Order: sequence, then C-alpha cells, then structure tokens
Amino acid sequence: MEEKRYCYKYPHPAVTADCCVFAFDGKELNILLVKRRNAPYKDCWAFPGGFMEMNETIEQCARRELEEETGFKAQRMEQLMCFSDVERDPRERVITVAFFALVRMQQVRGGDDALQAEWFKLKDIPPLAFDHDYILRIALNKLKERVHFEPICFELLGEQFTMSELQRLYEAILQVKFDRRNFFRKIQSWGILKRVDENGEKHQEDFTIRNFQKTSQQEDFSLDFSDMSSEHISKQKNPNIWD
Repeated sequence: MEEKRYCYKYPHPAVTADCCVFAFDGKELNILLVKRRNAPYKDCWAFPGGFMEMNETIEQCARRELEEETGFKAQRMEQLMCFSDVERDPRERVITVAFFALVRMQQVRGGDDALQAEWFKLKDIPPLAFDHDYILRIALNKLKERVHFEPICFELLGEQFTMSELQRLYEAILQVKFDRRNFFRKIQSWGILKRVDENGEKHQEDFTIRNFQKTSQQEDFSLDFSDMSSEHISKQKNPNIWD
C-alpha cells in the first residue's frame, strides 16, 4: 500500500507563524492585535497568525495570515524567534515562528478567523492568548536592543517628520525621557538626517531621512543614550511586557 505523501508514522508537531507588528501614532508605540473568532481563546486578543500550509514557507505563511486577518501587507518582515514550549497551545503540539515588523500605521480590518483587528497602545494591551504576552516581551526587548545599533526607527515615521516626533518615538521604545536639547544634538551628530527646505523656507524642526546605502560608517552605527536620559517612564497598565 502506497503511503500518503505528507503522512509520517511518528507523532510530529504543527507549525504556525505569529506576527508582531509595531506602529507609531505620533505619540506612542502601538501593536497590531486580532480578536479570535474560534476556540481556544475565543474572543481573546492575539497576534495575527495561523497554521503553515504544506505548499508555503513560514514567511509566506506569516504574510498570508497577516493579510487575511487584518487586511495589512507588511513590506518588510523578519524572523524574531521560534517558540516551542510543550504546553503553549492546548490543541496539539504546536511550534510557532514569530515575525517582527515596523510599519507606518494604517487602517486595519478583521477577516478570516479574526473577528476584529485593532491597533493597541502598549499601555492598553489586554491579556493575550497562548504565550503571546511572552512573545511580546521578547519582541520589545529586541526592538530596544536594535535601535541602539541600527536606524530602524525611521521605518515607523513618514518621509518627513519633526524632531519632536522622533524624540517621542525613541522615548516610547526605550521607556525613558530625554532632554530636548541633548536629544537634538545627539541626532544631529549621526549625520543621517537632512533639514527640509520647502518653498525656500527653512523649518526649524522638519527633517527627512536620507537614502541609506551600506557603508562602513553604517556598519559601525551605534547610539549611546546613556548620557541623555533624564528619567524612566513609569510602566503602567501592563508592566510585565517590559520585563
């Protein structure tokens, strides 16, 4: 008797993809969540995601699930980490690969097996399904680490932005408050921004990012904010996500 193509006589796990999608609303950092239509965790909030199909890669799965459940298409996504705790999913043995994206905020809608899709400010995040609270902590720590070595924050901003918006973004990610003048001087020292001059007028705060190319200077990109922070922001409604 011929064995079925995708069958295997030993137990094996299922694989899912989950999407940690961050956006900035001009004041605070937000995360994209969906309300689950089905059990387990029916009516609970979770990351967009789902089971990988046999004919797709895990990244294709992440992109498909994100679009199906929220209507959102991310231009850039990268793998964050694999999560394989034995008890993480009550349905069966499930390994999930979490993906990480920084995007500009746009309207989303629930679809497929998601009742709703919504942006949540980090301070307002409800309890999450499965181990998604833990995945979010890992994603936030990764983001805090990455902003010191790569200029990734600009993916969350428009083509033009004010220095105040940029400062609020870094404060939201790093959970500190910066002195405005020190922050301005630090940013100017990077050499990666240029002032916008529209209609012959110079604007004190408007900046646009230059096109990036791989250079030795960017490979050595490193931001030290240790001499700038004035106070830590209190961690409010959901303090565990910052631990």
